[in-house]
Amino acid sequence: MKKNHTSTAWLTWGIMLVGANLRLPITMIPPLLPTIKQTLGLPASMAGMLTTIPLLMFALASPLIAKMGNRRGNEWSLLVALVILLAGSLLRIIPSLTALIAGTLLIGFGISGGNVLLPAIIKDQFPHAIGAKTSLYTVTMGLIASLGTGLAGLLNQQFNMQITLAAFSLVGVFGLLVWALAFRTLPKKAARQGVQRKNIAVSRSMLAWWIALFFGLQSFLYYSLLTWLPSLWQAAGFSQIAAGNLATIFQLSGMPATLSIPFIAEKRHGLLYSVWGIMLGFVLGALGILIPGANFGLNVVYALLMGVASGAAFAICIVFFQKKTADAYETASLSGFAQSVGYLFAAVGPVLYGFIQTATGSWDLLLWLTVGLTLLMFVAGLIINANHRIFPSKANR
Repeated sequence: MKKNHTSTAWLTWGIMLVGANLRLPITMIPPLLPTIKQTLGLPASMAGMLTTIPLLMFALASPLIAKMGNRRGNEWSLLVALVILLAGSLLRIIPSLTALIAGTLLIGFGISGGNVLLPAIIKDQFPHAIGAKTSLYTVTMGLIASLGTGLAGLLNQQFNMQITLAAFSLVGVFGLLVWALAFRTLPKKAARQGVQRKNIAVSRSMLAWWIALFFGLQSFLYYSLLTWLPSLWQAAGFSQIAAGNLATIFQLSGMPATLSIPFIAEKRHGLLYSVWGIMLGFVLGALGILIPGANFGLNVVYALLMGVASGAAFAICIVFFQKKTADAYETASLSGFAQSVGYLFAAVGPVLYGFIQTATGSWDLLLWLTVGLTLLMFVAGLIINANHRIFPSKANR
């Protein structure tokens, strides 16, 4: 498909700004939880649900988004998802617990649109720049998410919760406006080329299940570690500030890997080396934290290792969606399937880790569980790397 320079520019900006909205609405909430509890009367037992609800929505909405993309066109479907995302963000501004929950549900559905459709859109619109465009949105996603976590608390202190939520909703406004302009630059036929396409039953492919397992395990580990590492480090003897700094290092250190993995994957044996690197990062980091003694410098190294591994694991999943499929339709279908299965699994992670720690009183057991799940993910990665595509021939579709 030929595009003019204007269309290419708008699509590139759109991909970046859509990426900016794919984690921010979730990562901005934890610093606001004390205010939400006090202002809206949110029970402490439900506080974690504000993170779990989007993950469950990812699981439920992803296959629906993939079907809509294949039938109505990926670009048009993403536009609809961004409208829903913005509606959810604006709804959360209303000082009501019901509006907060309803808005979070809509946000989960809207984010699913970007999660599922962006890899397919990049494969279709930029077949010769897949690595660059994938890095653009994944790095923007991680950077804005991290900034959101840091700035949400500061804005809340200076102003109030409603102004903070309204300020961050502007990111959704910009994302929707730019994507709408990008959509208008596309030929109508190109923008809606999925209308006559039947949905692809990727669940019939064994390789698709391995990719779903890999995606689920990396999501499980990321959200579990993000939730519990600060408490783990405090239990190991670090102050609350030091533990928070280590958790921030874990989150930020994934961005260089997120940026580089799509390019490394283009090299010979790049995917294989990446799978090995992800395994070593998680395993060495977790085993390092198991070593007694609260040495801050060493724990910075361990946080870096696990953070880089986590960022690389997410990025390589996007690469799997693109490289293990024949076209954008298969990419959207595989992305929707893997994220549906994977996020359902991931939603259990923080709760399961908390239950195990409470039941046993052991933080070490969580680290050993991390090692075990990492090794399972490593095996899945090796199997995925050894196979070419989810459907080896068109006859198998």
